[in-house]
Amino acid sequence: MKRRQFIGGAAAGALAMPALTRHARADSAIEWKMATSWPNGAPGVGVNAQRLADRIGAMSGGRLTVKLFGAGELVPPFEVFDAVSQGTCEMGHGSPYYWQGKNPVFHYFTGVPFGLMAPEMAGWLQFGGGQALWEEAYAPFGVLPFYAGSSGVQAGGWFAREINTLDDLRGLRFRIAGLGGEVMRRLGVSVVLTPPGEIFTAMKNNTIDAAEWVGPWNDMAFGLNKAARYYYLPAFHEAGPALELMVNKAKFEGLAPELQEIVRGAAMASAAETLADFTFHNADAFARLVAAGGTEMRTWPEPVAAAMAEAARAVLAELAQSSDLASRVAASYGNALGKARDWSKWSDVAMLALRNDHSVG
Repeated sequence: MKRRQFIGGAAAGALAMPALTRHARADSAIEWKMATSWPNGAPGVGVNAQRLADRIGAMSGGRLTVKLFGAGELVPPFEVFDAVSQGTCEMGHGSPYYWQGKNPVFHYFTGVPFGLMAPEMAGWLQFGGGQALWEEAYAPFGVLPFYAGSSGVQAGGWFAREINTLDDLRGLRFRIAGLGGEVMRRLGVSVVLTPPGEIFTAMKNNTIDAAEWVGPWNDMAFGLNKAARYYYLPAFHEAGPALELMVNKAKFEGLAPELQEIVRGAAMASAAETLADFTFHNADAFARLVAAGGTEMRTWPEPVAAAMAEAARAVLAELAQSSDLASRVAASYGNALGKARDWSKWSDVAMLALRNDHSVG
């Protein structure tokens, strides 16, 4: 998907800035840069990063303004964390598992296979001790993280051929991120982490055989439905992956208290807005995808799903043993997941079954 195709979406999605704020910007003493891992105006991710940047400027009356840089404009998409840590920019927008090379415990703050869904993830971070652990994990790098929303349940990916058995996975060149990639690697898959803006080209050029990105809204915007026939849902590894606003900790601590609170508040507002954006537009895009025809929806065959779960348990056990911090994060996350799983059987799962069996719309 070419960058210019997103420009209109970015402009339409940006937060309108009052005239008073525009005037204040001219005399603003503080202007920060935000690097992102997303192409400018990319649905859901790029648009909401821009909205977040604009909201900080509007809420502060122009005292703190943020200039956004899309993937590759300031730094490459997978180097945003380093840019914030080193002070190349004051802010970044991405997802924690992109920086797992710094510390594999970062995976927990995006999400893990068969893990917390978006509202459950937000609950763990805000009320279950997850935020304090996240800040502890980022502290050695001088980075302060804020939860900035989620895409909700993601899609498992686009495949040129059906996956019926584990043998169909072996040797497959699959673009997949996070711990899901490690699970797939243990099942014989050749894992590739292609930057988002390059996925379509890689599939069309047969550099990769399959790819997961986000869900119907983003996948169609990037043209992935034109690159493969079979669409596997849901993503076993991304039940509710977190997006983040990263801030250089020293720069944040140098802000006036009211500006610090504006940054926090803007991130919280963005978290709610981003999930709402994805929830509505994924449903809308899925309807269009079905109506267009040509795509065959699939769920993971039970033997394949069981193998994914077995591999995931091994991967998570090893991660939990990798450090004292990892052990504490795993225990906290696991406690939240266990309680969420028990409650969801009588809430979300039961309500979805009830609604599907007794439609009134």
